Amino acid sequence: MKQYHVFALIATFFAGLTSVVAKTGLKNVSGDTGLAVRTIFVFTFVWLNIFAFNSLKDFSNLTKKDILFLGISGLTTSLSWIFYYKAIKIGSVSEVALIDKGSIFITLLLSFIFLNETFTWRILLGALLIIAGILVLTWK
Repeated sequence: MKQYHVFALIATFFAGLTSVVAKTGLKNVSGDTGLAVRTIFVFTFVWLNIFAFNSLKDFSNLTKKDILFLGISGLTTSLSWIFYYKAIKIGSVSEVALIDKGSIFITLLLSFIFLNETFTWRILLGALLIIAGILVLTWK
């Protein structure tokens, strides 16, 4: 198994915990308030990680283009989280999480167009299965 597969599996585990724990914390507050509290913790832990692994030196490597694209990524992350938290506040986490994973289709499409990543039948099949699952959940 490749190292990035290990990291991706660890990320999957924590992402799975995230929604259930967040829904539990949203009992008495709005999704926006819950997200604000969560974001404070994310900010703190990310900076602790930077100091722990001596990554401060990397900031000197940033170009204006890097900052622009990371800023756009931050904006799109914020919008995603805002709507995700609104959804889990009023809906079931199991449905919202599955629908949210439909973002993989957008990610794949954009990665093929803009990053020239390789398109394979395995990737296509996986994406189609995810889309089929979303259709099963949202079909009325």
